[in-house]
Amino acid sequence: MSSDSVVTHVVAALAVVVAASHALGALARRIGQPPVVGQLFAGIALGPSLLGLVPGSVHETLFPTEIQPILNALAQVALVFFLFAVGYELDLGMLRGQRSVTTVSVSGFVLPMLLGAAIVLLLPGPFAAANGDRPTDLTFLLYMAIALSVTAVPVLASIIKDQGLAGTRPGTVAMASAGVIDALSWPVLAVVLVGGVHGSAREWAVKAVLLVVYVLLMLFAVRPLMARWIGRPGTPVSRQVPVAVTVALASAWATNALGLHVIFGALLAGVIMPRRPDGAPDGRLLRPLQDTGGLLLPMFFAVSGMAVVLDGLRSSDLLLLAVIIAAAVVGKVAAGAFAARAGRLPWRESLLIGVLLNTRGLTELIVLNVGLQAGVIGPRLYALLVVMALVTTAAAGPMIRLLRHPADPLPAPREGSRTGGGTPEIWSGPETVPGPAPAGPVPDPSAGGEPAPRA
Repeated sequence: MSSDSVVTHVVAALAVVVAASHALGALARRIGQPPVVGQLFAGIALGPSLLGLVPGSVHETLFPTEIQPILNALAQVALVFFLFAVGYELDLGMLRGQRSVTTVSVSGFVLPMLLGAAIVLLLPGPFAAANGDRPTDLTFLLYMAIALSVTAVPVLASIIKDQGLAGTRPGTVAMASAGVIDALSWPVLAVVLVGGVHGSAREWAVKAVLLVVYVLLMLFAVRPLMARWIGRPGTPVSRQVPVAVTVALASAWATNALGLHVIFGALLAGVIMPRRPDGAPDGRLLRPLQDTGGLLLPMFFAVSGMAVVLDGLRSSDLLLLAVIIAAAVVGKVAAGAFAARAGRLPWRESLLIGVLLNTRGLTELIVLNVGLQAGVIGPRLYALLVVMALVTTAAAGPMIRLLRHPADPLPAPREGSRTGGGTPEIWSGPETVPGPAPAGPVPDPSAGGEPAPRA
């Protein structure tokens, strides 16, 4: 295939992917689901499992093998921008004085991890069979533990807004806890990848030392330089954004060269990015990166969905899928509910927190793609885990409506939405430019009382 032909196919594929992702994302929102559910289904529909069934080799014509590396590269760039923004917005200072958030975070991280490891130990045979006879070793055990422990912060933010839970105790505790859970999950996933499936102790030690050196350079060399550059009086945002993009891409390259994944470098680049004097991220710098990532993210959903091969599943895999979904739901809902109840929250609010933490969506897809690329999981188990992510995310809306008290206010119409259900809608958290923190501390729900109204 000539270079001109490759460009033609890539442009056509982008048009199809963006259109399908936007359309099915909007349809998902119309039926009360997060757009990510429709967007992922669009990727599955464009893959060999569905589009491949259409006669005339439509799938091979739209997505020939020659353009797959380009589509995957675009998906990785989208993740770099996405994780950079996630790291830039990450603020663990919310934990100060928040006993309920700390309890729910730890419980919502540890219990699902234990259940993920437990089902592997109890069912090594079915997992090995579904995973292409890969060994159920410590690497795989830790990976499955992480796969069941993550919560998708951007999708959760969208659900909290759509369900009218913004500013409520359940919404506040769940959102803060989800951020902490994901912050705990990434280092464990990094340990899994640094060790590698076949990595020796010496290789593990070398990678670990290089990783520590890299983190120290980012914290004590790159961060001060970035602060000096961005803090220069009169520096326009048009000069800040290219520098931030360069740091994010270079950091992603560094972690990928260390045997990790581009997501870790992008996440750390966002964490070390200097903030405004009030501690909030600079919306002028954040918004262009969010918009760019939102435009490219359909390619990530497409690549993720195309890797799902449903016709390769067997009847025994369906039983394993039921076990995985049960462990995922019980781990998150029970952990969140009992931890919140231990903080003296009412049972209905506690259950609501557990249901919110059970939202996986985009973050789960990132973890699954990392595992598939690293060879920790194979195509069959990957398909099962993607279905688990879809089911747990899609179940959030109906379960929230079931737990909603009749006296609770209904969700207000979303005004000024930038996307109307398109791909950037997953960025629902920072839909407006982040402003200063609300006056006064957020009260600890464990101490009783209602949260203070936010201006």
